[in-house]
Amino acid sequence: MSTSSRRSFLAATAAFSAARAMGANDKVNIVVVGVGGRGNDHIGAYAKLPECQIAGVCDVNQTAMERAVARVTTLTGRQPKGYDDMRKVFADKDVDAVSIATPNHWHALATIWACEAGKDVYIEKPACYNVYEGRRMIEVARKTGRMVQVGSQSRSQPHKVQAMKLLHDGVIGKVYLAKGLCFKRRPSIGHKADEPTPLGLNWDMFLGPAPLRPYNELRFRYNWHWFWDTGNGDIGNQGVHEMDIARWGLGEVTWPKSVVSTGGKFGYIDDQETPNTQWVSFDYGDKELMFEVRGLPTGDEGGMAKSGNNYVGNLFYGTDGWMCVDGAGFKVYKGDRSELAMDVKSDQSDTAEHMANFLKACKSRNHADLTADIAIGAMSADLCHLANISYRTGRKLSVDPAGGRFTGDGAAEANALLTRKYRAPYVV
Repeated sequence: MSTSSRRSFLAATAAFSAARAMGANDKVNIVVVGVGGRGNDHIGAYAKLPECQIAGVCDVNQTAMERAVARVTTLTGRQPKGYDDMRKVFADKDVDAVSIATPNHWHALATIWACEAGKDVYIEKPACYNVYEGRRMIEVARKTGRMVQVGSQSRSQPHKVQAMKLLHDGVIGKVYLAKGLCFKRRPSIGHKADEPTPLGLNWDMFLGPAPLRPYNELRFRYNWHWFWDTGNGDIGNQGVHEMDIARWGLGEVTWPKSVVSTGGKFGYIDDQETPNTQWVSFDYGDKELMFEVRGLPTGDEGGMAKSGNNYVGNLFYGTDGWMCVDGAGFKVYKGDRSELAMDVKSDQSDTAEHMANFLKACKSRNHADLTADIAIGAMSADLCHLANISYRTGRKLSVDPAGGRFTGDGAAEANALLTRKYRAPYVV
């Protein structure tokens, strides 16, 4: 038997054994990987779900890991295991699934390793750091038979599901334009010098697939989002949620005919690399998807609900009216006078419902049960990546949707950004 055949056989055997061993009433033993930020929300959500048990927590930062162990113990009355390396989690036969909230540049490799070890995966958005990684994640998930749910929680939020069904049923006629808004206030990150790595932090493991650089506080904690080594800017952070809803409302559109993105980092002189102001247009022939990021002070658009200093949501325009969708609900306006036809309000949370959907699929062993399967999440992330590639190359780019590559002027430079150079041994 060849090496590749043996791997396929072992993966299939692991998937079958997991499905056979886990009954409908069994708890899913889950480990939360990455507990310095968003992972704490994962802990809070899973602690309330009777379908699972938080078996452990993992982080490259000892302080974050120990804090998470204490929090799980307080919430559940049971002390979880603490891991300092995700590879130890994947090797643990008592672990059924992992919930990953690492920085973006780790999403693909962590998911691939987990699937190959026979674990189901809940992975935070964006599904992948680049286009190549998303393709590999889908390939490995299908090959191993693992469930991979992306943290696009809107797919499990009832009022957004209702709004998308109405769009697809023609509530505003033929939809010709979707616009995603990420008007999220982001202050300047300032400047900081490199310094020695803090005790208890595995900086090499934190960087993983990214280039090796000296420790800098601005490249750690939340601000890693604003550096190209590890993040994708706000379009790939908060924005990917709205990008997912925009393409959902347009009928699950995939790769466009062309993409153009402009903007910049305006107003501040600091160490941030990604833009705080960005506009993008995707051409689908008979319809268009637009997206806009504003990190500086701004007003609203389309009467969108204000959350703090932010306006985050989606606008859809059709031949018979338009719709506004955000976290507070949705509104439908009809006719030339834009008369309010529907006003649906919602105060429902989204994370717990989305995770419950993931746990259901862990037991059914059917990835079609997932509301945000990896194939859905990777495609939404791809649009963010295409936008950033156009922005970084400074070009309007023609796209071959069937081939999943750029063509024409600037194609060589743009196609190089579909993947990255990986740092051994963290190679996707």
